[in-house]
Amino acid sequence: MTSAELQAQRVIDLRSDTVTRPTPAMREAMHVAPVGDDVFGDDPTVLALQSRIAALTGKEAALFMPSGTQSNLCALMAHCGRGDEYLVGQLAHTYRYEGGGAAVLGSIQPQPLAQDAQGRMQLDEMAAAIKPDDCHFARTRLLALENTWNGHPMPLDYLERATALARSRGLATHLDGARLFNAAVHEARTGGNTTEERLLAITAPFDSVSVCFSKGLGAPVGSALCGSRETIAKAHRVRKMLGGGLRQSGLLAAAALHALDHHVERLDQDHALAARLAQGLSGIPGLVVRTAQTNIVFVDVDQGRGPALLEFLRAHGVLATGLIGLRFVTHLDVDASGIDHVTACVRRFFEQVPLLPASALGNGPY
Repeated sequence: MTSAELQAQRVIDLRSDTVTRPTPAMREAMHVAPVGDDVFGDDPTVLALQSRIAALTGKEAALFMPSGTQSNLCALMAHCGRGDEYLVGQLAHTYRYEGGGAAVLGSIQPQPLAQDAQGRMQLDEMAAAIKPDDCHFARTRLLALENTWNGHPMPLDYLERATALARSRGLATHLDGARLFNAAVHEARTGGNTTEERLLAITAPFDSVSVCFSKGLGAPVGSALCGSRETIAKAHRVRKMLGGGLRQSGLLAAAALHALDHHVERLDQDHALAARLAQGLSGIPGLVVRTAQTNIVFVDVDQGRGPALLEFLRAHGVLATGLIGLRFVTHLDVDASGIDHVTACVRRFFEQVPLLPASALGNGPY
């Protein structure tokens, strides 16, 4: 199906929760937002957003950023200097999926460590990876973690133990919280307390936290870096060097503020739809469903039929990604009927596509 044909029919886009369109109410909030010049520091809507997200994460200050990648990079460069090192998961977004920016632009050496299925690094391996104060080694300065991890909220006790280890060895700590609100909403529903209380508990052990507004919260653009005033002042300088200074960015900040007001608690709906999809796909021969607790579902497809399934889904108006198995991400532009359509299409594919001969099999489950 061509792009024009896809546009002519209803498309169920589950590639990511970044694909959402601003709601009419969000567009109206953007339209009426008072603006200034944020490079001069006088955009009132940006200032309001920064104050709001700093308070929500329990930090002294925050800085509005164009993207989560830039927010993470500014954090790494605020905490580390040239020739320093940060500990990070082998598959973490800041290491694997952000263009090597820390190394290229910050001259910061990553020290990647193995992770388990929940994204956790072993604490003894973390401790062993911290370099001694010796001229032969890069100086280990920072531990970077991620929450959620492939749709799984990181256990709070693990976050506390990992950051405590880092602090005991003189390291700063950074949390890539791109889907932080998904984690907080899930933890509030399953463990009690309010979303705000859970959010504060998750962020408390960290010196800095990156929060994305353009994923589950549905804003078109933007992230924020939260931390101490000193850390944010350093990050502000780095943002300028990276070309991240925007002018009347209150138009974008207004969308993020609207999302904080209206799109946080509804994340439960995305989580329920992901569970509905996982349940609908479970039991289909040829599929292994790796359920997540929030809004992401991974599926392994046997006999190398993953690419064919992706093309079949696309031809029937369903978009997904296949970098590490098939990934489906629910969001505010998806409803139950769309999820049921996806399930029906996957079942139809496996009814129509026979098992491949051994000579045609791929090398992996996808």
